[in-house]
Parts: sequence; structure tokens; C-alpha cells
Amino acid sequence: MMVLLLSIVVVVLVSALFPSCSVRRSEAITGKEFRPGKAGIVNGERVFMANCQKCHPAGESGLGPTLNGNPAPGFVKRFQVRHGLGVMPSFKKVEISKQDLHDITTYLHEWKRY
Repeated sequence: MMVLLLSIVVVVLVSALFPSCSVRRSEAITGKEFRPGKAGIVNGERVFMANCQKCHPAGESGLGPTLNGNPAPGFVKRFQVRHGLGVMPSFKKVEISKQDLHDITTYLHEWKRY
């Protein structure tokens, strides 16, 4: 009986570990490093890292959904940031300016192309 219980516990623990070890599927391994060249993209990266990275690490799913595979146009994403639909918090203009928000969408577009 104890062996059966122990094997059930081991199976549950091992199965809980495998989904967390999945490979990222949104970008190919190219050996290149992402280097934003334009000032707007650099600013977008800075603002993204300060406000969005916690829930969308590298644009992938974390606490929030993936952004890299999201086909929504930029204005829809900007609306989501401003109004915070679902569990996502809203970010007012004093937190993320209009230009910063535009720079974030440009950064995400460039990151997706990378």
C-alpha cells in the first residue's frame, strides 16, 4: 500500500515538472542577438521591461498571455493597456505616456520580426 501511494506521489510530482520545462515555440534559435537600433524601439524596450515584463516575460506567456503570437493590431493592444480588460491592470497616461505606449507596440513588432 505504501509503495502504491509513493508511486502515485512520484508520478504527480514528475508530471507537474514537465509542462514547466517546455521549449519556447515563438522564435527560432538563430544565434543572433536582438539589438534595437532606433531610439523609439530602445524606449519601448525600457518601458516594456519596467511595466510589462513581469507578466509577459520576453513577450511570452507568464501571468499574462503571450504577446509575440498575438495577431491583434497595435491599436487593440494599446486599448488593452489603457483599459486593462480581464485581469490585466490598466495603465493611465501618467504611468505610460502616449508616446511610450506607441514605442512599446513598435518594440513588440520589431521583437516579433527578430
